[in-house]
Amino acid sequence: MKKLHIAQTGEVRAGDVTDVYFIRTEEVLRSKKASRHVCMEIFLKSWPDHRYRWGIFAGLEEACILLEGSPVTVRAMPEGSVFFANEPVMTIEGDYLAFGRLETAILGCLCQASGIATKASRCRVACGDRGLISFGARRVHPSIVPMVERAAFIGGCDGVATVASARLIGEKPMGTMPHALILQMGDTVSAALAFDEVVDGSIPRVVLIDTFQDEKFEAIRVAEALDDRLEGIRLDTPSSRRGDFRAILQEVRWELDLRGFNHVKLYVSGGLGLDDIVDLRDVVDAFGVGTQVSSAATLDFSMDIVAMDGKPWAKRGKSSGVKDVLRCRTCMRDYVVPGGRRQTCECSGDTVPVLGKIMDSGEITMAFPSAGQIRSLAMDEVARLRRDKPSREFLGL
Repeated sequence: MKKLHIAQTGEVRAGDVTDVYFIRTEEVLRSKKASRHVCMEIFLKSWPDHRYRWGIFAGLEEACILLEGSPVTVRAMPEGSVFFANEPVMTIEGDYLAFGRLETAILGCLCQASGIATKASRCRVACGDRGLISFGARRVHPSIVPMVERAAFIGGCDGVATVASARLIGEKPMGTMPHALILQMGDTVSAALAFDEVVDGSIPRVVLIDTFQDEKFEAIRVAEALDDRLEGIRLDTPSSRRGDFRAILQEVRWELDLRGFNHVKLYVSGGLGLDDIVDLRDVVDAFGVGTQVSSAATLDFSMDIVAMDGKPWAKRGKSSGVKDVLRCRTCMRDYVVPGGRRQTCECSGDTVPVLGKIMDSGEITMAFPSAGQIRSLAMDEVARLRRDKPSREFLGL
């Protein structure tokens, strides 16, 4: 059987997916015995969109998996931390030949996971206290779906749709039913009743109602058929049929409430952007987001030498020297300072170092937190950074 076109963990660790110029650099350094003890710093110079002002750091655990066993020391922000541009999120120190060929793979782990986690976090802010579910697995290569949905969960999604992803984060997969089931059953109510009869009773009964007829009448039919067993209905109405989507949702809500189905929740999905989420959240109970999160812009981290043989040394345009990031726990302002220095915040709040030792001489020195714990950190730091700013202002919309 042919294999999917992906690299296995061993191939990545071996440097098989690195840019070839790193391999050629190794050849030269080995031949000339010129490899040096370096400190390399990973940081973000600019955002993919002018509306971004902060990010969520993700992908650290995978980066450490690649480095484990190599004689290097790693410091990093905790995964799930808020971070800002032009500050180190991670440093790697050791002989260049011990880890240089992994630069491409390490950046790949951090750039994509952090981009997804950041976009999920922005969606989380946009939807407020409403539910948020990752539906984007079908928009990416299947082999990376667990990574993508883990990052989405870390950023703020309440749940993920695929079995492997849910297993990875220690949660149950979430989802409703596809149009394929309703089309093959021939009728929305028939599909709903069949689902109710066959599927385990612990699974919420949430029925898709936009396959055949007007959403209002389908919602009424489904609610009357399932009664109190119906938890919610999902509208995935095609854009060509939406018109005023908010008005459709309000009409459905009115008709359900009028008939005593106040308990039935409204779920929406289908190409929703941040503006849509903010505009609809007062009439919607939960959002399913797909492409918005899974195809989020990557965050373009760079990895540069900042010290060599213990002395500051960097290329043009890059500040040299080992650095610390100090964060004020009161106002969430960060200060980048030379390593070992301390500074009081302008607000008079205490600052604490953000970068902590993750790996010493190739050995991981900490137990990685669960995905749920990482998500809690991200949610807490974003809340403290936001400090009750309106959603649109905080998101730059």
